[in-house]
Order: sequence, then structure tokens, then C-alpha cells
Amino acid sequence: MKSSIILIFNPTAKKASGRKIIRASHFLKSRGYNVEVLFTEKKGHAESLARDAIKESPSLIIAAGGDGTFNEVINGIAGSEVPMAILPLGTTNVLSKEIGVPEDIESALEVALKSTPKTVSLGKISGIYENQFTGHSSLVTRYFVLMAGIGFDGEAVLGVNEILKKFSGKGAYIYSGIKTLSRFKPSELFFDIDGKTYSGYTAIIGKAAKYGGNYRITPDARLPDPFLYVCLFKGKSCLDILRYAFGILMGRHLRFRDVEYVKATTVEVKGNAHIQIDGDYFGKTPARVEIVPNIVRIIF
Repeated sequence: MKSSIILIFNPTAKKASGRKIIRASHFLKSRGYNVEVLFTEKKGHAESLARDAIKESPSLIIAAGGDGTFNEVINGIAGSEVPMAILPLGTTNVLSKEIGVPEDIESALEVALKSTPKTVSLGKISGIYENQFTGHSSLVTRYFVLMAGIGFDGEAVLGVNEILKKFSGKGAYIYSGIKTLSRFKPSELFFDIDGKTYSGYTAIIGKAAKYGGNYRITPDARLPDPFLYVCLFKGKSCLDILRYAFGILMGRHLRFRDVEYVKATTVEVKGNAHIQIDGDYFGKTPARVEIVPNIVRIIF
């Protein structure tokens, strides 16, 4: 009996195309697998597709898209025994860089078929989501595999134009970051990290080492490890934000006196700030972030 693979494909991903998904499907079938391709239709759809897919007990789910698609599929399969592999087709593909999956289709699929699933610990965040159209607020809880960005980072992601993102990729994030810089007037945030209180204006809570490509904001974070790393920025002016950005580019930000770097298992955040997870907007503080050990299996 042939093993079955479910391929969840986001057709709106930056580098996605019908031709690529046909190539991927043909490649997998040529290796003797039964392949079912599921197309996402809207934000959040990959998660529900993945949740339904695991009921069929496939041997593997492959998420084809960008980091947002990977995040949704992870949220759909977390806690199950079905492993996930990735086919990177997104804007930045941070997860693929973190785990060493090449962006070439056939090479990525070779990793999916030949590598061993590894058990990964995830971050879990609970916070407030506000519907911009209805004004309704609700408590939301989600897993993240890369990072949670609170403060400037979250506000910049909130301002990303999705149409511009489709055509310009990283340019949409840079443009939004520049706009955010000109109007960023944060209030102080308080972080209770494993019982000790810190304060600052922006934080990156990393589950992975890489950020925005190959930059390392939380360089000690590893996917299998049951820990978070909090990089806390204490400055709030435009010059501070620019200084932090150049420090990250140069890999020197952890040497700054107004940057704190803390290993953690739980983080309680109090104050008023926007949040992004894995490159997509999540909601607002107050929020609770915690580590969930060994909750998902990823192939790399």
C-alpha cells in the first residue's frame, strides 16, 4: 500500500505558481506516493485544512508557502503524530533558513522524503485580537515556531500592505517599518520573565535563532529546545530604533547597554503594544507567552 502525502499549497505566496505545485506533485508521485493537493483560499485556511487532514492519518503533510503558511499548518497539526515538511515559496522563508531546507523544489522535497522527523518545542501566546472592521475584541491563543515581536516589530507588521507584499516581498516590510518609525510613540511595557520583572518598549521573543532572513536576534534559540529567548530593547526614540536595527545587521545588538537578553520559559507582558508572530499580525498586549515542549514533528 502506497504512503499518502497531503500537500497544502498557498497560491498567494510570493514565489508560488501553478507550475511549481504541478512539478512538486509529479515529483512525489514519481517516487511512489499518493498525493492530494489542497489549495488555501483565505487567511487561516491552511490551519483548518491541516486539522482536517490529520484525521486521514497521512504519512506526511507538506506545507507549500511562506512562514505564515507554515505557522498555520503547525497550529493545525500540533499535538498530533503527523509530521510536517516544508516547500519554501514565501517572501522571506525564515523557517527554511533556520532548518536548512533549500528553496529549490526538488531539493526541498528530497529533504521531506529522506530526512527524519524531529520533535520541536513551540512558543504559545495568548493575547487580545481586535477586529479592525467590527471593533470586536477576543482572547486568542496560537503557537509560533520562529518568534513573537512585541512593540515596534508588531506595529510594523500591522502596517504591511498585503498587495504590496505580493509584488515587492521584503520591500513591503521595509516600507511599513519606515512609516512606523516616523509615528512610533510607544508606552512602557513590563515583562514578568519566570518571576523577575523587566521593562522596555520593544521585544523579540525567539523560539528560533534567525529573524527576517539570516539575521540573528536571539542567536541561542533552537527549535528542539524547550526554551524561549527574550531580546528586550529599552530605548524608544527613532534614533534608538535605528541604532538597534544597525546593531542587528552587524550582529552587535546584544552588546548594547540598553538591550537585555534573557532565557525564559514563561513571559507575561503588560502594557499597550501590537504583536506579530512568525511574520504575521497577531493582536495586542497584555499577553502571556510560554514554551510547550515537544509538541510538533518537523522534517529537516
